[in-house]
Amino acid sequence: MSFPQPPGLIVVLGATATGKTSIAIKLAQEFNLPIISADSRQVYRHFDIGTAKPSQTEQAAIPHFLIDIAEPDQTLTLAEYQQQAQALIANFHDQGITPILVGGSGLYLKSVIAGMHIPRVAPQEELRAQLIALDQTYCYRLLEQLDPISAAKINIHDRIRTIRALEIFYVTGKPRSQLEYNDPPAYPICQIGMKAATIEQHRQWISNRVEWMLNQGWLDEIQQIQARYGDDLPLLKTLGYAEMSSYLADRLDLATAKQQTIIHTCQFAKRQRTWFRGTNNSFGKIHWLDSDSGDLAIANLADLIHNRENWQIHTDNN
Repeated sequence: MSFPQPPGLIVVLGATATGKTSIAIKLAQEFNLPIISADSRQVYRHFDIGTAKPSQTEQAAIPHFLIDIAEPDQTLTLAEYQQQAQALIANFHDQGITPILVGGSGLYLKSVIAGMHIPRVAPQEELRAQLIALDQTYCYRLLEQLDPISAAKINIHDRIRTIRALEIFYVTGKPRSQLEYNDPPAYPICQIGMKAATIEQHRQWISNRVEWMLNQGWLDEIQQIQARYGDDLPLLKTLGYAEMSSYLADRLDLATAKQQTIIHTCQFAKRQRTWFRGTNNSFGKIHWLDSDSGDLAIANLADLIHNRENWQIHTDNN
């Protein structure tokens, strides 16, 4: 079954642990489409289990892009991700192909869907080293003073994005929030949002995923990363990896590490839900589906996608 022309973009988004990957793979298999990842940690090699990266079998069966494209001790900027994603989409469109963009990283998705104009500031290694040497809380408080709008969009524990926002300010002399605007793409977009029916159900899915990750060898993965890149690797301070690293360092027992991972992931999922349902994120119309409902039958998904009324072209340039 062919898609209406011109080719566009199918987006599968939602909070963590809502089944985005499985639905994207189902669509890709049914319609022979490629998948582009929009996950800010899956771009890094070796961070596999803790990011719920598609398995090697899944990646072998369906062409996946923008996974494992950077080393963990490198920083892939949002602008670099956007440039690669936009180039891939343009290449697929030249072939008459509508790709699938899937993920839960709000800024990665927004950079493509809304066509964000992102300051092209090259990494400043000396400045970054100075900022990294400072306490993260201090850096975040500094950002709150210099660029409160950007700070409000960044978690206080997100060291990578905090430093990047400070880097942009010190290089350009202007807050990042003043340098960004949207230039939406001209091609049609169909957005499918995955969600749980209740908050309690979502929490159970998150709890189940943490157990699954541990059973898959998550702790071994972390130890291998530590052995290769050191315990102070910034990515090891991110969600899940930080808590499990504390367990491996005997700062937490395993039960507490699991509990904290679940709690922090639920908090993160709440922020994701707020982001996607917000009115100022330029996502436009999202077709929300319960992850365990009959709406996910391939026939129903096909009907949704092939109804051109469910596609839109973004015109918001704010």
